[in-house]
Amino acid sequence: MQNFIDWFSGVIWNQYFIYGFLLIGLYFTLATKFVQVRYLKDMFRLTFERKSSKSGISSFQAISMSLGSRVGTGNIAGVATAITLGGPGAVFWMWVMAFMGSATSFVEVTLAQIFKSKQDGEYRGGTPYYIEKGLGWTKLAIFFALLTIVAKGFLLMNIQSNTVALSMKQAFGIEPVVVGVVLTVLLSLVIFGGVKRIAQTLEFLVPIMVVLFFLVTAVVLTANITLIPEVFRLIISSAVGTDAAFGGLIGSAVAWGVQRGFFSNAAGSGGETYEGAAAEVSHPAKQGLVQSMSVYIDTWLICSATAFMILISGMYNVQPSGGDAVVANVPGVEAGPVNTQLAVDSVLPGFGSPFLAIALFFFCFTTMLSYYYKSETGLAFIQQRLGRKFFGDGLLKTGILIFVFTGSVVSASTAWTLGDIGLGSMAYINMLAIVLLAKPALIALKDYGEQRKAGKDPVFEPERLGIRNADFWETERPQSSNPDLGKKRKAPEKKRGVALNFYDDAGSTVRK
Repeated sequence: MQNFIDWFSGVIWNQYFIYGFLLIGLYFTLATKFVQVRYLKDMFRLTFERKSSKSGISSFQAISMSLGSRVGTGNIAGVATAITLGGPGAVFWMWVMAFMGSATSFVEVTLAQIFKSKQDGEYRGGTPYYIEKGLGWTKLAIFFALLTIVAKGFLLMNIQSNTVALSMKQAFGIEPVVVGVVLTVLLSLVIFGGVKRIAQTLEFLVPIMVVLFFLVTAVVLTANITLIPEVFRLIISSAVGTDAAFGGLIGSAVAWGVQRGFFSNAAGSGGETYEGAAAEVSHPAKQGLVQSMSVYIDTWLICSATAFMILISGMYNVQPSGGDAVVANVPGVEAGPVNTQLAVDSVLPGFGSPFLAIALFFFCFTTMLSYYYKSETGLAFIQQRLGRKFFGDGLLKTGILIFVFTGSVVSASTAWTLGDIGLGSMAYINMLAIVLLAKPALIALKDYGEQRKAGKDPVFEPERLGIRNADFWETERPQSSNPDLGKKRKAPEKKRGVALNFYDDAGSTVRK
């Protein structure tokens, strides 16, 4: 079975798929005229907006949920794996992936906002919603929603609980079974409280965990401050093949840098669209910009912090898959959290293991909360299309909690491979969807820019822009200084390019 899982993962993560990420990211970068650079100031400003409502969450809560999902074991174990299999140059390609992925994230989250819905009193949206409303492919939308439940709720959830269990065992001698029980209980206390409780929990935890991680990073880097320029040189020279030791690893550096960068920030997978759709904003581009910022925070800041600690302390090996070791600074150490632990211990002896265990607990637990929210939104979409008899919220919660527990006791290699399969499968579908649906996102970006230049707080009017099927924005619009824009109103009749079904909260078809 393990051989089949490994083979299937290799089929999904082929070289064409990996380079396709970079090409699509480049396309969106050019199509948006470098949105990830032009609107940096707006990204910072919008990130800290705290306006919410009974139906939606604030931009700060949305980015906290997104960072809770993006910042996890990939930022620690994933970075170490990329360096081991691709050399220091893999870090450079993680940076490139984040730069391109920031534009991709803008497009997918803006689409999620454009085509979101109000369901059971809460804002819901994400990849299934824009596949259905934008492309008219309801069956594919339902399949993606189901894939979200399987990938995020089960397969990727395994990785997080597995990583926490292993780190707690190593640091404190706590048995994985005990860790699994604790994680299951803690997660159940939050997820039975709904999206508001999840958002509030993450809004509290995420800033704390990020600040603590950077404080320890600062200590390690300060102790080796004279070596920082050399680490930069090593990363760049390894990435372009001019370093003598790593000159033959360019292909591995690109492949593993892109793959682990994608696993960490997940821009383009479609899995990071759900939180953005739940945000209370007056214009879809606002949340698109906020989520673009979360990609930078995840990879350029947190992944870079991990990479610099590992490289500057020399606590790494380099051995491409199936090849001989190029560097063996820590013989016998398997790539993963231990590299970061050793890096911290090199400056703060005896502190690395407990610090890493606690950091991973926060990182992975917040990721698990976000994974649950995505799964719940996927189920809400399916229930609205197929009826609530498909299966209920209680069954989803129970299934996820079971996987949280079992993930703590399965092998790490199995957990990671299954997670790669789940995330890669989502990306195939989502990348196709956002390439075909790019136009509405680009129109929204242009409209946002024009309103900003006119000194306005941008408000979205899909009818004026010729964007169809944005039914939420047609019937319900945030308050603005223009009295005509703050009222609920009946959506005007309009022609549609595709025949779509629309549903009320009970799941009944209301018009075609």
